[in-house]
Amino acid sequence: MKGYIQFILLTSLAALIHGCIKVEQVPSTPSIEFTSFEIFDTLDILGNNSKAGRLLFRFEDGDGDLGLTAPANDNTDTTNLHLTLFRKKNGSMSKVTSQSDPLLPYASYRIPYMERLGQNQILRGTIAVTLMYQSYNDADTIKYSFFIKDRADNNSNTEETSEIIVAKNNIYTRDSR
Repeated sequence: MKGYIQFILLTSLAALIHGCIKVEQVPSTPSIEFTSFEIFDTLDILGNNSKAGRLLFRFEDGDGDLGLTAPANDNTDTTNLHLTLFRKKNGSMSKVTSQSDPLLPYASYRIPYMERLGQNQILRGTIAVTLMYQSYNDADTIKYSFFIKDRADNNSNTEETSEIIVAKNNIYTRDSR
């Protein structure tokens, strides 16, 4: 009987302490933070020398509804990572509007479906996106603005990279701005 009472007291004490722990609250609208953009030499799928860029950013989503499943049919194109390219012209950055610009990546990408199990639905992590540059010149300087969208159609904040010289292998960080 004495052991049973001790068990009840310890269980009650554990429940009381656990009940006092504050649950973290994060907004349901996703947020992102630019981390870095790396330019490096690589080979394309045909074995030709080319350049690639890797965008790295952190994300947080309070209700865990980030990412999309693959489209159900060929007519459905769902994307949730949107990039806008800017190119340096005459000393200032201008949004690229021409679809024929050789540095223009696909404008949108799909972040795969993510789901947290359990009571805490907060999703946090880092996303890396690699972009290929087949045609560029030594003077090409670019930057990107980007945002993500969750399954409830909430847009995150918009972040932007620092200025990137495509021909120069380098890692451009938030501090490079």
